[in-house]
Amino acid sequence: MTPLRLAVIIGSTREGRAGDRIGRWFVDRARRRDELAVTVVDLADHDLPASCPAEPTPAIGSFVAQIARAEAFVVVTPEYNHSFPGSLKQAIDHAYDEWQAKPVGFVSYGCGSIGLHAVDQLRTVFTALHAVTMRDVVGVDLLDGAPSPPKADRCERAADVLLDQLHWWGLTLREGRAARPYVS
Repeated sequence: MTPLRLAVIIGSTREGRAGDRIGRWFVDRARRRDELAVTVVDLADHDLPASCPAEPTPAIGSFVAQIARAEAFVVVTPEYNHSFPGSLKQAIDHAYDEWQAKPVGFVSYGCGSIGLHAVDQLRTVFTALHAVTMRDVVGVDLLDGAPSPPKADRCERAADVLLDQLHWWGLTLREGRAARPYVS
């Protein structure tokens, strides 16, 4: 069977962010699975405009093409002020049909809350885009280190559960899209 194309989106663009380190940890874990073809979409590498232009820029076109190619997503997001970063919302909004009928999982981080407020809000956004969000989340508390022993075992188990769910949903939705076009 063809590996499921999983895009791991690193949602923070802040200087000194923890997202790239946490994202690399998750990508390393995901790449151990032969059933997944993992790519990284780091928003810091895309020069997305702060406003929505009338015509897509090359950076928007490149980002949307990466989203279109993927069959499943993991969004690595911080929690800022009980929500997710504006840069992530702006990027998500540049695509629409490309998210539809695809599964989305979350790796979140924050101080104390492990980023769950951000995930709750992202679930609403992705539901509006007709994506299927995964129940389980990998949450990293930055006050404990990201992720490091003794919390690494908990994070690794959570990552494995999330990847299992994404794989099942990704294959199921791939077959569904192939059998009949999704209508929104």
